[in-house]
Amino acid sequence: MNIKQNLYNQCLEFIDNRLKTVQKTMQEIQESLLSETKSSAGDKHETGRAMLQLEREKAGNQLAEINKIKENFSKIDIEKFSNIIGLGTVVYTSQANYFIAISAGELKVNKDTFYAISPNTPIGQLLIGKNINDIVVFREQKFKVINID
Repeated sequence: MNIKQNLYNQCLEFIDNRLKTVQKTMQEIQESLLSETKSSAGDKHETGRAMLQLEREKAGNQLAEINKIKENFSKIDIEKFSNIIGLGTVVYTSQANYFIAISAGELKVNKDTFYAISPNTPIGQLLIGKNINDIVVFREQKFKVINID
């Protein structure tokens, strides 16, 4: 399996894990809401329900965000190669290695470290559109694009 495929699979796993976590949270909130209905009455009951409703809304927003990330991620064609950095590109620089996809943090392939970053991040925006040998300045540090895949 090539490096790009490996990174792609790790990002997909990252998205799926986040999705499962949020779905589990929503299920737990729903169960709590149902059990809250069967329990005590009064102000305490109303406060508990209101808190659970807020938690459910927050989890719903997280779910919507994950689905948006998943939709954007599905647009990546790892078979496509371009000399210009874009979505789905593996970037080797003199500073670090990046996979332009989603913000999933540090990923390892064999002994190499890559940072999965969204094209919307500050470093992602600087790298998009660059070519091999281009110089990028980020936080007063210069680094060179050595290779892209």
